[in-house]
Amino acid sequence: MKMPVLNFLAPHDFRLKEENAVWYIRDEVRKKWLILTPEEWVRQHIIQHLKQTFSLSDSNILVEKKVEINRQTQRLDVLILKKAQPFLLIECKAPNVKLTEEIFEQVARYNSQIKADYLLITNGLKHIYFHYDKEKNEYSFCEEIEY
Repeated sequence: MKMPVLNFLAPHDFRLKEENAVWYIRDEVRKKWLILTPEEWVRQHIIQHLKQTFSLSDSNILVEKKVEINRQTQRLDVLILKKAQPFLLIECKAPNVKLTEEIFEQVARYNSQIKADYLLITNGLKHIYFHYDKEKNEYSFCEEIEY
């Protein structure tokens, strides 16, 4: 299945609130309010987009999961599961952040522990997908994701 174009949702598709001049967005997966940073805006959009595109339930989505890399605790942004196995590992950046090789290397380090079939790096404006070949332990660009 070819991944559809990511069309972000309108603000009314999210629960937003303002308290003491600070905006918050509701993370429906984790069931909590989060400060609405540019990166969080991207994360919540990609989660909702994938939920709708693949009819995912919240139980198939892990957000800010802890992973230990070289004895240091890191937090991956989003992990989509398929049949309880890692499927798509997503690294979200703010829209003003350029997607670089360094960002790919960051998510690939996470994937050294996770072993997801696909990676996505996104800043909400640009989205780059990679397929992970577990037998060869190598990545390649891809345009299709078979969920």
